[in-house]
Amino acid sequence: MNINSWPPRQAERRSCRPAKGIGVQLALGSAIVAMAFATAAYAEASKTEVSKQELQAKMAYCQVCHGASGQGFRGYYPIPRLAGQQPEYFQNQLQAFVEHRRTNNIMFNVAHVLSPTMLTALATNFKNFDPKPLGGAPKDLMAAGKKIYEEGIAAADVPACASCHGPQAKGDGQFPRLAGQLNDYIFNKLTNWTKERGQNPSNPDASSIMEPIAHNLTKSQIEAVAAYVSNLE
Repeated sequence: MNINSWPPRQAERRSCRPAKGIGVQLALGSAIVAMAFATAAYAEASKTEVSKQELQAKMAYCQVCHGASGQGFRGYYPIPRLAGQQPEYFQNQLQAFVEHRRTNNIMFNVAHVLSPTMLTALATNFKNFDPKPLGGAPKDLMAAGKKIYEEGIAAADVPACASCHGPQAKGDGQFPRLAGQLNDYIFNKLTNWTKERGQNPSNPDASSIMEPIAHNLTKSQIEAVAAYVSNLE
């Protein structure tokens, strides 16, 4: 184009336009890419099962921290027992990490990449594990813990733990299994309840029912209950 001539002549204006058909080609290419992503997403969402190899790999990944039989692990900080856990609770809590209803950066990174199908498979597999409890809780606290677990503390408006978690602490549906859980893990969770949970008041975690109960228990009472349930099989 002659920069000393303005406005450009008709022929020059035509030479500045993209070649005919390039816009159509770009649009078609974008559509193909979009369709490819949509197809992949649909295929993932519509999977009704995971392969044995996929499940074994993911189970092995979980067992690195939670123990070979999902029995939990005591390291720098206690990592919870998953063995025998109620599948509904298991899945609810992993979803709570994803939705930031429960705060744990490590578990967010683990959970947010799991498909619903994989979540169900993991929950089912860990439910079928039944290792012996790790133990290690002070046995002299068990009698006091048993009393609180079975009877509650009326003066503190604390109901019997057994009313939700069952007489053997095996849990039911959305109420978790406590039997065999690491006592120091239970203590840490109950004494720091509001720091980890309830971060989104408009979308509360299903376990928010525990917030006032945890608040009303003293640390010594929590230690006793944790000691009791941790030794149950």
